[in-house]
Amino acid sequence: MANNEEITGPVSQEDIEAAEKLKNEANEFFKKQSYNNAIELYTKAIEKNPKNAVYFANRSIANLRLENFGYALTDASKAIELDRTYIKAYYRRAAAHMSLGKYKLALKDFEYVTKVRPNDQDAKLKYNECNKIVKKIAFEKAISVDKKEVNIADSINLDAMTIEDEYEGPALEDGVVTLKFATELMEFYKQQKKLHKKYAYKILIDVKTYLQKQPSLVDIKVPDENKFTVCGDIHGQFYDLMNIFKLNGLPSETNPYLFNGDFVDRGSFSVECIFTLFSFKLLYPDHFYMSRGNHETLDMNRMYGFRGEVTSKYTSQMADLFTEVYNWLPLAHCINNRVLVMHGGLFSKDDVTLDDIRKVDRNKQPPEDGIMCELLWSDPQPMIGRAPSKRGVGCQFGPDVTLSFLQRNKLDYIIRSHEVKNDGYEIAHDGKCITVFSAPNYCDTMGNLGAFITMNGKDLKPKFTTYEAVPHPDVKPMAYANSFFNLLCQ
Repeated sequence: MANNEEITGPVSQEDIEAAEKLKNEANEFFKKQSYNNAIELYTKAIEKNPKNAVYFANRSIANLRLENFGYALTDASKAIELDRTYIKAYYRRAAAHMSLGKYKLALKDFEYVTKVRPNDQDAKLKYNECNKIVKKIAFEKAISVDKKEVNIADSINLDAMTIEDEYEGPALEDGVVTLKFATELMEFYKQQKKLHKKYAYKILIDVKTYLQKQPSLVDIKVPDENKFTVCGDIHGQFYDLMNIFKLNGLPSETNPYLFNGDFVDRGSFSVECIFTLFSFKLLYPDHFYMSRGNHETLDMNRMYGFRGEVTSKYTSQMADLFTEVYNWLPLAHCINNRVLVMHGGLFSKDDVTLDDIRKVDRNKQPPEDGIMCELLWSDPQPMIGRAPSKRGVGCQFGPDVTLSFLQRNKLDYIIRSHEVKNDGYEIAHDGKCITVFSAPNYCDTMGNLGAFITMNGKDLKPKFTTYEAVPHPDVKPMAYANSFFNLLCQ
């Protein structure tokens, strides 16, 4: 899909009418949340009539829904170039900027709209709301500079937290996660009940302590006859996570798992997902693995619901502690020196080695480029070579890039996640690049299957299990997301 169509010559009446028909068809697909089909038709409409700002703005919102923030930004900018008075295009561009954590640029768009339309109350409201976010972030940064040495995990006094008599939920035994605790916790969560904050804080502190000792690239040894399971994005879909365990068995020393990032955000049971996963991490540290995803980051959590959910169910202090913990999640895992697993993908440079990944200083928010960023954000493409990312972060890499990386590092193939796939998985790059996505009917709208991969240690041949979404309580996805962002994406 090209996003930089050149505008040349006059457009015939016939093409104008054909384009409008294509746009109307695309709008129908958009209403059904069939965003890829909508994008395809908006693109065809643009080819017929590249002078209509509406087509670019509509394609921009469809790309926003697919998290193609880079494409969304380009399209919104093109719409503005075609029609400086087209207010919706400014809103789309602001949403794309916000999704990329560029809050000040979003604010500039709203500022422009308020100047052009000083009596537009909606524009004024959006400007004020965006300004509040920018100021809040600036304030948080100022505080974090003042308190640079303060470590939230160290500042929490667990002894001061009492367990009330009426609390009937699962309890840590001598401060330790047991199998009894983990199984009771899952049942408790199924009843939509909340783990006591003292145990929640203890789990986070213990997980952080453990993760700090881990390298950025974790080596996993799977014996020849043993099974190993890799899961992709869960995105706060707790009841689908429970279904994975039902289909494939609970994690244990004989049933090890790797969850490949994006445990939270979007889905509104993210707290339940992350505490379940962290409990198994503490219970089976050498048989349960977790990689960092692009949604285990402050900007994503601020926009897509996790921070709001933690603050609603617990406190903003706990939300800050999660940020601290996520900074220590490993960036990649290597199974038997033969299969590399990361959330996003490969690199914009040709010479990256496994040792380079091992050396990454990961205790931070991901930078906008480089190895750490690309591990969390990149995507494969069918064409050879590389291209700028459709997301506006990371890069897109072709089959030749994958093959070259595998040969340099003596690997068989890579597994990554990060993208919704209709079948829950996709095999690309001549079988050398596998995507697995484990959140079925993503956001209750996409209609996709979920999948997980199983293999044995001897041949590491991937086998795919797919499944449909299961019912969940009536709490909509994005229920805790930034309401201002939701408003922009309407």
